[in-house]
Amino acid sequence: MISPWHLYLMALMYVIAGIMHFIKPKAYLRIMPRYLPEHKLLVSLSGIAEVLLGFALCFSITKNIAVYAIIVMLIFFLPVHFYMLTGKQESAGIPKWILILRIPLQFGLMYWAYTYLQY
Repeated sequence: MISPWHLYLMALMYVIAGIMHFIKPKAYLRIMPRYLPEHKLLVSLSGIAEVLLGFALCFSITKNIAVYAIIVMLIFFLPVHFYMLTGKQESAGIPKWILILRIPLQFGLMYWAYTYLQY
């Protein structure tokens, strides 16, 4: 079965986002909550996860597992989004209104992933 083009768009989005963890790691390290250990390791692991899950979306045998894993991953990313709201340094210079909008966006991304369970 051929998947819709927008599933491949989502896959590409996660692959690119994951690669960016290795191209611009400082951007991700800057937004890591202080209470989390091993920031470099967590940034690398999240980058690897995004790349692997993006590719896994492209194959029918792994798509459903990837969808559930993406939803869980986005839930794990939520504390970072809330942490970025706590101060100027934590916000990485991103305007507060954008940071606030990113929180419901995470739920939108979760729903977008969930919709592919029917294909």
